[in-house]
Parts: sequence; C-alpha cells; structure tokens
Amino acid sequence: MTPVERVLPRDRVVDLADYQARGGGRGLAAARRLGPAAIIEELEAAGLRGRGGAGFPTGTKWRTVAAYASSTVASTVVVNGAEGEPGSFKDREILRRTPYAVLEGALIAALAVGADRAVIALKSGFDVEKERLETAIVELGAAGWTDEVNVGVMTGPAEYLFGEETALLEVLDGRPPFPRIAPPFRHGLDEVGPHADHAGGTVMADEGRSEAPPTLVNNVETIANVAAILDRGPQWFREMGTVDSPGTLVCTVSGAAANHGVAEFAMGTSLRAVIDAIAGTPADGRRWVAAMSGVANALVPAQQFDTPLTYEAMRAIGSGLGAAGFILFDDRSDLREVAAEVSRFLAVESCGQCSPCKADGLAIAAHLDRLCGPDGDPTDLEAIDERLLTITDSARCALAAQHQVVVGGFLRLFPADFSTLDARAPRFEAEPFIAPITDLVDGRAVLDLASMRKQPDWSHDAVGSGKTPVDRLAGPDRGRPQEFDD
Repeated sequence: MTPVERVLPRDRVVDLADYQARGGGRGLAAARRLGPAAIIEELEAAGLRGRGGAGFPTGTKWRTVAAYASSTVASTVVVNGAEGEPGSFKDREILRRTPYAVLEGALIAALAVGADRAVIALKSGFDVEKERLETAIVELGAAGWTDEVNVGVMTGPAEYLFGEETALLEVLDGRPPFPRIAPPFRHGLDEVGPHADHAGGTVMADEGRSEAPPTLVNNVETIANVAAILDRGPQWFREMGTVDSPGTLVCTVSGAAANHGVAEFAMGTSLRAVIDAIAGTPADGRRWVAAMSGVANALVPAQQFDTPLTYEAMRAIGSGLGAAGFILFDDRSDLREVAAEVSRFLAVESCGQCSPCKADGLAIAAHLDRLCGPDGDPTDLEAIDERLLTITDSARCALAAQHQVVVGGFLRLFPADFSTLDARAPRFEAEPFIAPITDLVDGRAVLDLASMRKQPDWSHDAVGSGKTPVDRLAGPDRGRPQEFDD
C-alpha cells in the first residue's frame, strides 16, 4: 500500500511561498466567500472526524460551539498539539512538515465560530515545532492572513494529561493539567464570574448563558484537513476512506520493528498494510504477535492485522483507532513487561483527583511488576482482576478506563503469558516500548526514557513524596492565564 500526501507532504514545506505554490491559501479564500454557516455545512458534508482519538464529528463540534457564541465576547480556537500518546508522532511530524496547513485550518475555524484568537498548544520541549510555527505565523502576519485573528503558540507541561481537552484548557487558564467534569459548552479560556467547585475552579457554561463563549478545541491532524476540504470540496475528501470514516489517517509505527516512521494512508487501509509499508517484515525470521494503538485501546493480535483502520472496524474487534500510533510486538517481546510498563505509565500519569484511578492504578502496576519476576503468584492476578473492577469509579476523564481496557486486554488475549504456576526465570530486561516519542532519527523512534523514572507525584526526585499530583501541585487560584507568543 503506497502512502498518500493529503495532510502529510513527503517534502517539507519550506516557507509561505512554497505553501501557496502547492495550493495553500485557497481554502481560507473559499471560507471567506462561503461565510460561517456554509463552512460548517461543508465540514459536515465531508464527514471529517476528530483525529485525536475519539473520532467525534468535526462539523458537529463546530456547529455546537458556533450556536453557543457569546453576544459580547469572541470565542477562541485552540489547536491541541500536546502530543504525548506513547507510539504516536504524527502531529509533531505534521507541524514539522507543514505548519501552514495547521494555521490555515485554525484561521478557517476562527471564521466559522466567530473567534478572534487562535492558540496552538504544545508541550515543553517541542522546540522544532514551536520554531516552525512561530516562523510561519510571522509570514502569515506579513501577508495579511491574520489581520482579524490573533494567532500564537503556547507551551505547557510535559504531563500526559496535558493532551486531554479539559486539562489543556485548565493549563491555558494558568493551572495544572487536571481534567474536570465539564459539559460540552465550556466557557472560554478566561475565567468569568466567581469560582466554582471544580478541578481548577473555573466556571463552566450553562445552556442559555451568553456572557462568555465556548472554546473550540481540535487536534493538529484534524485541523490540518480543513483547508483542503474548503478548497476542493466534501466529495473530494470522501474519495478516500469509507462512508463512516472518510478521508485519510496519519499513522505512526514503532516498537519491535527494524523501521519506525510516520505516513498517511486512506482510511480503510488494513493495519497489516500500514505495518508493511512503514515497518516492513519482522527481522531475523521473527513473527508479529500483536500491536497496540498507544495506551488507549486493547491490543490487536496479529491474527486481526487485516482489520481496516476505521473507527467502526477497530471498535468491532474490541479495540480502537486512537491516535493511530501503533506499537508493534513480536515473539521476542515479553508481554508481561509491556503490560507492566503500560500500567506504570498510566498510574504515574494519573493526577489523583479520582482516588480509585490513582490507588488502583498503582496497585495494578505493582502486581504486574511482581508477575514479571520470580515472586509473582496467582494472588497477583486475582488482585489485578479486583482492582480493574473499581479503577473507573467516579472517574472524570478517560485515563482510568484506558487502564482497565488495556491491561484487561493483555490478560484476556494472552493469558498464558501471565501464568505464575511455572518456575520463573530471573527477570528479563526487555527493551522499553511504553514512553512518548521525542523524535524520529534514521528510521528509529527516540523515546522519552526520563518518563520511565517519573514519580507518581509527577516529580523526578529520587524518592517520591507519597502525595498525589493534585495534592502536591493544586491550590486555590493557583496560577494565572497563560501568555502565548503572538
């Protein structure tokens, strides 16, 4: 299967003139001719769905935000570039190759929902992406593209939860990345009215209130599709993909493969074809055993690699598409070690607002760690099963459910790998897989190994404090709204 180049060009777009020579700017021009209502109609007709993992219809989200626009204050568009899902590097690669497409999409979104500000949110350490965006913003400003919209870049913390939508907006309001329970009509970045009893204390919108606007948040890959849809039309967009999952998908492949990389494919392409195109065949006569889309969905056994990469097909096999960052495992991979890595990653990254998520998560991670060595016994498996039943109690974000689904998938699909009845050999020091990707160099993913030494309180101290992150970092009115570079 040959990769395509709708969202991810093979060659880097070097400057605005290069972008315009490739058709850049035509989508924004079309949007200005169409007007807000028709822009949203075009997106709805195209069937674009969010590429951040949930697959929510983009047109529906835009229409909802536009419908709850304030009569006095302009809305804000936020592009979520806080990529930190283990196995995924697609958003950072898009920003490196074509930041102009992301910015053009954000300007179209601002026009559609009545926003006067667009913020691209990145994690600290995304230096290449930040530089590319800031250079492009200067060029767009000189060309008059941003005369009516203030566009800037904001960098936030490295925490995994910064990529969660409500946590990201908390950071933009100047607080730690603690998710909150929020209705779909959230007030804007800036606080309005007295504090309420929420994770960060920010007021949330109620139906019918108009003193502050909702904020539109879209993922980088999602927004990078917008300009071409407005330029070439919904039917062009639907020429690839399926009826329910139209368009293309930017995939990352890493893990137990000789070649790692990022490429774009028509949705509906099989997982096997994506693996073959990016990773090739297993090295040294080995065989694939499974793949996993980040740490958000259950494992996909190799027997199901012919599954089409669509939201509906992946859901039908009991997994999910997620951010399409596939971590590969072969018959050398110790799945006990991998499960323990996944569990520890999620337990550490839990913020601690929901006690079961943190406490049960750390307990599951500890039992899986025991099962990797000679001291594990059947009681560890029993304890894991019990904790998986309660970890999602009172959960305000998806992290606890991820822990439940992913670890449960390991136990369900590969029970023999977790047997503790036979004598255990000394612990196998497996190659680490479960960590955010910081770069791709010469066909290999560079992992953030420092994340594997992170303490459950989110510090990198030699010994953790024993506190949860919310206990260690939160406080009344902590922080202030983030400044962004404009």
